[in-house]
Amino acid sequence: MNVRRFLFILGFICFCALSCKSEYEMLLKSNDVDAKYKAAMDYYNKGRFNKAAGLFESLTVLTGGTDKDDTVQFYLGKSNYNNRDYYTAETNFAKYAEVYPSSVFTSEATFLRLECLYRQTLRYELDQNPTRKAIAAMNEYVNEYKDKNENKERMDRCWEMLDDLHWRLDTKEYEAARLYYNMEDYIASRVAFRNILKDNAENCHREDILYYIAMSSYKYARLSVDQKQKERYLSFQDDYYNFIGEYPISKYRREMDAVYRRSQKALGHYVGEVEDDNVSESELEKQRKFEERKQALEIQKKESAVRNAEMKAAREAKKAARKAEKEARKAARKHAQEVKAAQDKAARKAEKEARAAENKAIRKSENDGKEKDTRRKF
Repeated sequence: MNVRRFLFILGFICFCALSCKSEYEMLLKSNDVDAKYKAAMDYYNKGRFNKAAGLFESLTVLTGGTDKDDTVQFYLGKSNYNNRDYYTAETNFAKYAEVYPSSVFTSEATFLRLECLYRQTLRYELDQNPTRKAIAAMNEYVNEYKDKNENKERMDRCWEMLDDLHWRLDTKEYEAARLYYNMEDYIASRVAFRNILKDNAENCHREDILYYIAMSSYKYARLSVDQKQKERYLSFQDDYYNFIGEYPISKYRREMDAVYRRSQKALGHYVGEVEDDNVSESELEKQRKFEERKQALEIQKKESAVRNAEMKAAREAKKAARKAEKEARKAARKHAQEVKAAQDKAARKAEKEARAAENKAIRKSENDGKEKDTRRKF
């Protein structure tokens, strides 16, 4: 008995699934624009973006050159975007902006194309050609819409994406140059870091780059033969002055000052006691990194406290909203009950009056009949 019931339920589910599928396939093959458009919008509003995209794509053939074509093309792109098919969605939005430059949806379509390009980019260790393509498109968007009172949230989001993409390019170049430093190839390291600033002086790692340029010069000079050390220590001092000129207060300042005094001592220009003379560069670096981690933990604690406060406020607001919604539902139910009671009362009253009128008419009819009978007798 249980097996039969299970098979019956399974067959019913399969039947329903096949019925739904055949209905969707019939819509796909249909030429009824209105029915297909309505079904596509229903699928979109219900979050079934894959099916909505299929219907909108089939609609593009039927609505080409009509008033609905721009809406169909736009929602085709949005369906693919919400379905996380960013490559297809980017193609849809790019085509839309080209074909309908004056549509009410053009601004949003252009912005969503940027989102698609952004989501196609890779982390900084990998190929950055998609990143450069996205940056070029975002710069065009900013130049076109910055004076058109564009939606502030979209513009802020665009700047946020640009900052992240520039960080990826800057970090890729920075890490590539730092690889030479970690390999102790200090000549190549210094050249690579200087080339970064030559190509992009606004690199977000500028402070670190200037530090590594100076340290590469110092370590190269220290490892050189005696005849070459003076010239190379002087080169380091130029890099040192460049660094402290731009960043007089820096996390690297203690290391920079220590190695500068050591270079001065090596050149015979420093006669006092060298601070941190017994501490190696690697130890100084470890101490700096420890201080950085300590500061980072303090920042994380503060951010965590802020987040907790925000979450608490959000929970309280959500609780208050639920309470208000509950009270609103309660008031709505009470009002509905009062309205229903009033309607029932009015209906009962009307029914009573109707019955009374009907009874009165019946009595009157009976009386009239009796009078006629009496007259006939006489």
